[in-house]
Amino acid sequence: MAKKAKTTSKATTAKKETKKKVSEKKSTVKSTTPKKETKKKVSEKKSTAKSTTPKKETKKKVSEKKSTVKSTTSKKETKKKVSEKKSTAKPTTSKKETKKKVSEKKSTVKSTTPKKESKKKVSEKKQDVEDKTEKKVSASKASDQNLLGNFNWHNYEEGIDLIDEKQLKEFELLVDKSFNSSTEDEIIEGEVVHITDREAIIDINSKSEGVISLNEFRYNPDLKVGDKVEVLIDVREDKTGQLILSHRKARTIKAWDRVNAANKNGEIVKGHVKCRTKGGMIVDVFGIEAFLPGSQIDVKPIRDYDQYVNKVMEFKVVKINHEFKNVVVSHKALIEADIEEQKKEIISQLEKGQILEGIVKNITSYGVFIDLGGVDGLIHITDLSWTRINHPSEILELDQKLRVVILDFDDDKSRIQLGLKQLSSHPWDNLDKNLNEGDKVKGKVVVIADYGAFIEIEEGVEGLVHVSEMSWSTHLRSAQDFVKVGDEVEAIILTLDRESRKMSLGLKHVSPDPWTDITSKYPVNSKHKGTVRNFTNFGVFIELEEGVDGLIYISDLSWTKKIKHPSEFLALGDNIDVIVLELDVDGRKLSLGHKQLTDNPWNKYEVDFAEETIHKGKIDSIVEKGATVRFNEDLTAFIPLRHMEKEDGSKLINGEEAEFKVIEFNKEFKKVVISHTELFRQLERKNFKNASKKIKAKNSEKTTLGDIEDFSKLKKTD
Repeated sequence: MAKKAKTTSKATTAKKETKKKVSEKKSTVKSTTPKKETKKKVSEKKSTAKSTTPKKETKKKVSEKKSTVKSTTSKKETKKKVSEKKSTAKPTTSKKETKKKVSEKKSTVKSTTPKKESKKKVSEKKQDVEDKTEKKVSASKASDQNLLGNFNWHNYEEGIDLIDEKQLKEFELLVDKSFNSSTEDEIIEGEVVHITDREAIIDINSKSEGVISLNEFRYNPDLKVGDKVEVLIDVREDKTGQLILSHRKARTIKAWDRVNAANKNGEIVKGHVKCRTKGGMIVDVFGIEAFLPGSQIDVKPIRDYDQYVNKVMEFKVVKINHEFKNVVVSHKALIEADIEEQKKEIISQLEKGQILEGIVKNITSYGVFIDLGGVDGLIHITDLSWTRINHPSEILELDQKLRVVILDFDDDKSRIQLGLKQLSSHPWDNLDKNLNEGDKVKGKVVVIADYGAFIEIEEGVEGLVHVSEMSWSTHLRSAQDFVKVGDEVEAIILTLDRESRKMSLGLKHVSPDPWTDITSKYPVNSKHKGTVRNFTNFGVFIELEEGVDGLIYISDLSWTKKIKHPSEFLALGDNIDVIVLELDVDGRKLSLGHKQLTDNPWNKYEVDFAEETIHKGKIDSIVEKGATVRFNEDLTAFIPLRHMEKEDGSKLINGEEAEFKVIEFNKEFKKVVISHTELFRQLERKNFKNASKKIKAKNSEKTTLGDIEDFSKLKKTD
C-alpha cells in the first residue's frame, strides 16, 4: 500500500508540473505585460528548463536562444518568427488536450488503487504509469525546447509586444511612403532646410538630414532655404553618424546623362566658354568641361579667340570618348546646317563668267579663298593681278569685300576657280603702239631665274633678258652676277610679239661691242692683267674687261709645276699677268698664257742636267717605287728603287745626301731620272773591261800561273 501511495503521489506531482508548464507557455505567448513581468516569466521558464533537463541541454538551449535573438533584427524575419511562435504556442496551449491527458493520468492512478489486486497487476500498472509519465515528460521537454528555440528574446528584452500580421504590413507601407530607401548610386531630389557658413542641410526624406559643403554650390551663389537640389548619397554615416551628400557628383552624373542624350538625339545645348586652350576653347556644358576645336567655332577661320571667352553659345555635341571622359562640341555644325541650304541655291545658279561679290576668308601662299555666301572659291595667285606679286597679302587682306569672276568649276561644283585680274583689261592691250624692236626702254627687275631675268617695263608688261644677252662675254654666267631684284635697268627690245604677249630684251646692247676693235686692243704677244672669273678642268677663264674673256689652258700656267687642277695654282678673284697667245675674232675666242711671260728653264736644264752628268743632292721623299731628289725649286728628279743601292749593299734613306748620275732627261715631258748605284757600277765595268783586255793579250801568249791568279782576282772583284 505504501508503495502504491508513493507511486500515486509521484504521478500526481508530474501532472501538476505538466499543468504548470502549459499555463506558463500560454501566459508567455499571450503576455502583454511590462518588461519586469516578462523578465520574471523568462526566469521562471529558465528555472523550469533546468529542473527537467540536464546541464548540457540547458547550455544548448541558451545558445539557441542567443542565435535566435541575433537572427530577429530585420522586420521580415520578426514576422516569420512571430507566426512560428503562434503556431508553436497553439498546440501546446490547447486546454482540451491537457484536460484529456490529466484525466487519463487520474484514471490510471485510480485504476491502481484497489487493495486486493495481485502484486503482478500492481507492478504492471506501476510500470505502465511510469512509461506513460516518461512519454509525457519527454513530450513536454520537446515542446519546451521548441518554444525556447523560436522565442524572440530581443523583442521581450526591449519590451516589444507581439503585433498582428496585418498591422505589421500596414506599418511597413507607411514606412515606405514616408522614408527614402535609395541606394548610394541613385540620384535623389532634396530640399535645402538650413544653410550655415560652410554647409547646407538637405532633407531627402530619410531618417536624418544630409550635409553638403557650400563649395559644391559655387556656381549658384543664390542658393537659399527651400530650393530643390539633386544629390547623391556619398557616405551614409561618417564617424559622427552624419549622412554626407554630394551635389557635385549628382550634377556630374546627371550632366553625362544629358550630354549622352544630346549626342544621341542631336539636340542643341547651351554652354559657357570658359577659356582658351591649345587648338580651341574650353566650354562648360552641364558642368562638364567640353573641348571646342578652333575649326568648329565658325565656318570661317577665327583669328581672335579671346572674343568668345565668357560668352554663352549654342553647341552641338559631335563626339564623346567614354574611356577618357572627353566631350567635343561644335558651333560650326549649327551654322553649316543653315548655310547648306544657301549653298545649294548658290551652286544651282553658278555659271562661267558670272561676276559675284565675296569676302576674303583665308590667305595662303598660293592664293586666296573667297566666301561667296556659303560656297568657297579660290583665286590663284596668278589670277590676282596682271603684275607679279610674291604673296597675295601684298594686295588683299582678310575680311575684305571684292568682286570676282567665275573662271571654271568641276562637275559637282565643289571646286570653284575665281579670278580678280580678269575684271580689268590686259595691260598688253594698253601698250604703246609706237613701241618697236630696237627701241631702248627702262624697267625694273621683278624676277630672276637661272636662265635670265624678267624686266617690267610697264605695269603688267614684262620682257625676258636671257643670260646670254646680259654680257658680250661668251662665257655664260648666272643672271644674279649681273642684276638683282629691284634694280632699275635699261634694255633694248630684241623681239616684240603683241599677239602672244611676249617680249625679249637685251642689256649688253646698250653698250658697244668690245670685240669690234679687239685686234687693236689685244694683239697677239701683248701683255695684260686680268681677273680670275671661273675654273674648268682644262683651264681658267680670265676677264680682261667687261665682255672680253680669255682662256689659259692648264699647261700654260707653269713651266715646271705639274698642275692637276687650276685651283691648285690660282683662286677666284685673283689678279694675274697674262700674254695673248692666239686671237679668233670670228669665234670671239682669246687664248692666253701665263708661263710664257718667263723664259723656259728647261732650256737651261737641258744643258746642265744632260745624261751622264753627276750632281749632288739630298733625298727629299721616299715613294713606293723609289725616291725624289729636289735640286732646286723648279727641278725635281726621280731615282728608281734599284738605283738607290750603295756600294756597301745598303739603301739610301730619306734626307741622306749623295751624288747622283743623270741617266734620263726628257725636256718635253719635264722628266729627269737619276741613279746613285751607277756611280760605282760604272767603275766596276771599267775595271772589268781593262782586265779582260789584259787577259786576251796574254792568251795570245802562253798562260802562266800568274795569269790565273790575276784572272781569279778579277772575278772576285766582279
